[in-house]
Amino acid sequence: MKPDVKICGLKSEEAVDRAVARGATHIGFIFFPKSPRNIEPAAAGELADRVRGHAKIVAVTVDADTDDLDEIVDQVKPDYLQLHGNESPERLLTLKALYGLPIIKAFSVREASDLERIEPYIGIADRFLFDAKPPKGSDLPGGNGVSFDWTILQSLDADVNYMLSGGLNAENVGEALALTRARAIDVSSGVESAPGIKDVGLIDAFFDAVEKAGASNRSQRSDET
Repeated sequence: MKPDVKICGLKSEEAVDRAVARGATHIGFIFFPKSPRNIEPAAAGELADRVRGHAKIVAVTVDADTDDLDEIVDQVKPDYLQLHGNESPERLLTLKALYGLPIIKAFSVREASDLERIEPYIGIADRFLFDAKPPKGSDLPGGNGVSFDWTILQSLDADVNYMLSGGLNAENVGEALALTRARAIDVSSGVESAPGIKDVGLIDAFFDAVEKAGASNRSQRSDET
């Protein structure tokens, strides 16, 4: 099965257009001032309008208050909220009631025991996102270009709907998909020439690698049968 692909941290027309042209199912806009990928809601709304209906729009926030979320939802009209902070299950329920939007809840992972933290959110979050824990001293909960041991995801129940993130790029995404059989993947720094600067050549290379991995997996399944 072809995975969903989310290109996150977009800030330019060129990058948005190329991501969707290459088959991105989701595009993400980050609303977090400490991030080099931070964007204002009005600007994100204009970019979202270019591809609305062709890819799902994801608004990424970190412990945002309701006033900020009101503006983001009004300006961007996202299809999903992605929460990358310490939001509680109760907060998710509140936001789902307020906005009527599905929620992707992100978790930082280093070891298998970190996956236990999703349990209170099962049945509340519509999808989980697993990212690597940030390096010591980093102010960013994601987009740090580091990965984690993907094999620990093999212990998850098959019905857990998750998106794999953290250090993915054209060189390793094939291995990541083979090890995890993830139904969705997320990339940000792995398609950048500098922090916050998306590179259309790297976007192309990433999608080329995903397509190659898909062809390889189909061939392998055919051989097994």
